[in-house]
Amino acid sequence: MKKVYAFITLVLLFAVFSFFQTKDEAVANRSRQYYEQAGQVVWDIHTDQKVLALTFDDGPHKAYTPEILELLALYEAKATFFIIGENAKKDSALVERINEEGHEIANHTYTHPLKTTVPKLIKEIEETSELLEQITGSRPKLFRPVGGQYTDAMIDAITEAGYKVVMWSWHLDTEDWKEPGVEKIIATVNSAKEGDVILFHDGGGNRQQTVEALKQVLPQLKEQGYTFVTISELLAIQQSTIQK
Repeated sequence: MKKVYAFITLVLLFAVFSFFQTKDEAVANRSRQYYEQAGQVVWDIHTDQKVLALTFDDGPHKAYTPEILELLALYEAKATFFIIGENAKKDSALVERINEEGHEIANHTYTHPLKTTVPKLIKEIEETSELLEQITGSRPKLFRPVGGQYTDAMIDAITEAGYKVVMWSWHLDTEDWKEPGVEKIIATVNSAKEGDVILFHDGGGNRQQTVEALKQVLPQLKEQGYTFVTISELLAIQQSTIQK
């Protein structure tokens, strides 16, 4: 009988713990299909148009971002830069340059926290957006979570704040932040197909391998007939496809 009571007690304790567990602590239980249908998150799009979205996280960086911008200009490529607020504050002129050259400015938090709560995350996002609006005159509407980590509660709060969450095509994480070697980065990008979103980094560390890889993949992909578009342009293509 004591064992039965002990078991019941454990079950009740677990139930109470589950009941009082905050939404912040909950995991993302919803599927990718759910998020895509709800219009809250985008990973990539289905299209037969030869378009790719290049994205860069963790910048701007005073050394690598200008090099990347020069390469993008050389190959008539547009990209989306997911900017960290504290980096933007240090180099607002570079953020302004990204914007003036026709690239898209997006939000990647203010301090790049690996762990946070929903209220703190929203505060970081808003602080970054306010700063970016001061610099460029436009308030970003796209957000990428740090490390691609999120919970259902985070997605709900972010979208309620007016942002769309942008991930990337899972097979196109170049992992360039690990400095895996130029050839490894190139090999990853070579698997890209129509409508994909490619993840690079222009800040957060030594990004010379990223620069060297871009010198090869940009002309190769352009020769294959690909056009490089911003995330917003990619979403517009998706919307036009749906309306047909």
